[in-house]
Amino acid sequence: MNIDILCVGKIKEKYLRDAVDEYTKRLSKYCRVSIIEVSDEKTADGQSEALDQKVKRIEGERLLKHLKDDAYKVALEIKGKELDSTELADKINRLGIDGVSRIQFIIGGSLGLDIDVIKKSDMGLSFSKMTFPHQLMRVILLEQIYRSYRIISNEPYHK
Repeated sequence: MNIDILCVGKIKEKYLRDAVDEYTKRLSKYCRVSIIEVSDEKTADGQSEALDQKVKRIEGERLLKHLKDDAYKVALEIKGKELDSTELADKINRLGIDGVSRIQFIIGGSLGLDIDVIKKSDMGLSFSKMTFPHQLMRVILLEQIYRSYRIISNEPYHK
């Protein structure tokens, strides 16, 4: 399986980059992971809703350029479906059994995803009703994908 993590912005903090590298290395036993970063737009606290939408649209256009027609696309969004770890593992496993060879997980910037990206996705996935920093979300997602492959392989993993 090929797993693409499409995300807005670069990770600035070394400890988060180290965590991304660690989970990417661990996942290499199970799948091929690619992290595709698109540049983020500057935002200001208290900017108008119109400016927020413009920023999301620009970032969304950058993400849309990387979506593959043959991939199963999962948008990480607060209104998406909540799955537990076993359900995510089952979803990944089922996609592979059904012949899907690429899954693209899409993480928006600090303002979230543009509606056009959400519409192009096959599934919306929410990790919680809480809001997480988009840079940290990359680590959380990779950890859950790793946990999924451990579950699929019937290998022990911390519960």
